[in-house]
Amino acid sequence: MINKVTIKDVKVKIGQVCQKKRKDYEMSRDELAQALDISRTTIQNIENGKNATLDNILKVANHFSMLEDIFKAVETAENTNDTISLY
Repeated sequence: MINKVTIKDVKVKIGQVCQKKRKDYEMSRDELAQALDISRTTIQNIENGKNATLDNILKVANHFSMLEDIFKAVETAENTNDTISLY
């Protein structure tokens, strides 16, 4: 059986990870926003699984040293012969 993952599922999971990492580092949303030169509202939107640009998500990932893991996951997906599409 195919496990269907939606875009919303991914956005929510990214938000959960962002919030957990921020709290692990004992940072407020304001502090993270300032470190990344983005708004506090943008951080809040990411954490709530709302629309965020890929650029801002990657800034967060880079800040918390997750960029290489994301890159490896994309490479793995690229090299997989799975042709199933949800569209």
